[in-house]
Amino acid sequence: MSDTTAIRIPENKQSAAFAATVLEWFDVNGRKELPWQQNPTPYRVWVSEIMLQQTQVATVKPYFERFMQRFASVELLASATQDEVLALWTGLGYYARGRNLHKAAQIIVHDHNGEFPDTVEGLSALPGIGRSTAGAILSLALNQPTPILDGNVKRVLCRHFCVDGWYGQASVEKTLWALTTALTPHKNTGQFNQAMMDLGATVCTRSKPECGRCPLQKNCQALKTGSPTDWPHKKPKKTKPVRHTLMLLVVKDNAVLLQRRPPSGIWGGLWSLPQFDDIDGLHQFAGVLGQYDIEKTEQWYQVKHSFTHFDLKITPVKIALNRGSGRRIMDEDSMCWVEDELPGGCAAPVKRLLDKLTTTLL
Repeated sequence: MSDTTAIRIPENKQSAAFAATVLEWFDVNGRKELPWQQNPTPYRVWVSEIMLQQTQVATVKPYFERFMQRFASVELLASATQDEVLALWTGLGYYARGRNLHKAAQIIVHDHNGEFPDTVEGLSALPGIGRSTAGAILSLALNQPTPILDGNVKRVLCRHFCVDGWYGQASVEKTLWALTTALTPHKNTGQFNQAMMDLGATVCTRSKPECGRCPLQKNCQALKTGSPTDWPHKKPKKTKPVRHTLMLLVVKDNAVLLQRRPPSGIWGGLWSLPQFDDIDGLHQFAGVLGQYDIEKTEQWYQVKHSFTHFDLKITPVKIALNRGSGRRIMDEDSMCWVEDELPGGCAAPVKRLLDKLTTTLL
């Protein structure tokens, strides 16, 4: 198991040489035209860093641009409703990020007069901001000498120093923080941190690293073994449990009933289709909404959606209420009939089912 005693932490001279090499590479090869790199305010950097967590740059770019068009400042974000925020987050996944972004914006406006805290501790106290994200905000927007440790940086460091063990483990992460802290220069910190992220994203990639293009190849310990992709070590495998649910697509006069999810948990705060553990519960619910012919119930093909800790198998069930049965709902605060525009954010698999339903109604 790797820890700070097993890995030799670079001394000042070695760290300076490492940083100089990375910065020289960045001057020529680094990415400098990403939308959040233009006018890199703490707000813009923060939004981009949250969106980029576990999400590729190519996916994030259009979401970031749309988000900035709608919420150009932290004040505008704070004054929005959660539905408005999650509507722009639909399809990006990991919706807790959007909820925390909204909560943090409100705290910044109401408790900090719209000014971002200027310390790692102050930023880390906000919902959804950890040590690395705080370091990115301070270094990229304000050029403070704060280290970062995102997934790309972890990969570069694990390979360069042959750090054993899964980097999500506390002892390994402690080693990586010691390394990135020692290597991060006090000058040009923002450029260095961006360079390390770029290096991991474009050269020291997960499956096919282009070691011949890497500025750090001379001293890379993993490259010397001949098998650089053996690092970082993989997370110990566990069989993910499978959960099952029924989703009700109940329609009346081209409208479908949606139900808001609870504020926390899976798809928290998003609009979804009513879910049930068994078919009897589904029919009982549908019967309260109105009359329908049970023999005309349609069961669609099962859909699989993967979460971090489990797989969800969704069985969609379509029921069309009879004419004249009205559009009843049981809770006006958490349910609504929708014909065209969605009332707020919607999880990707639910959105796909709604799109399929639209084609059947045309």
